[in-house]
Amino acid sequence: MLYEIRNYHFNPELFEDYKTWARNEAGPYLRDNLDIVGFWVDSGIPAEINGEPMDALGSANITWIIRWEDMAQRESQFEATLTSPEWTDIFSRVPGGIDSYRRREAKFFEEL
Repeated sequence: MLYEIRNYHFNPELFEDYKTWARNEAGPYLRDNLDIVGFWVDSGIPAEINGEPMDALGSANITWIIRWEDMAQRESQFEATLTSPEWTDIFSRVPGGIDSYRRREAKFFEEL
């Protein structure tokens, strides 16, 4: 199995609106179309950072994990999901539009 960990730095001024949109629209659609392990938003508790300091954006305020069989499945299913008419409609209502995402990151992990 392959795990995709997606971290987003979303505009904090629109964060409450994002949570409503994610709960009511994005989350249900993504869960119906992808093997979502979890979808989390920042709790407001300060991050514990050790070692090198973070950049000006700080910690991501949204994280979700998707489970895949392999990268081939990820490439075909993820693209199909995010280019569907349903997702295009849902994403058109993300608070503040695409520019509200200050950073988007996807990392790929395998289980030990």
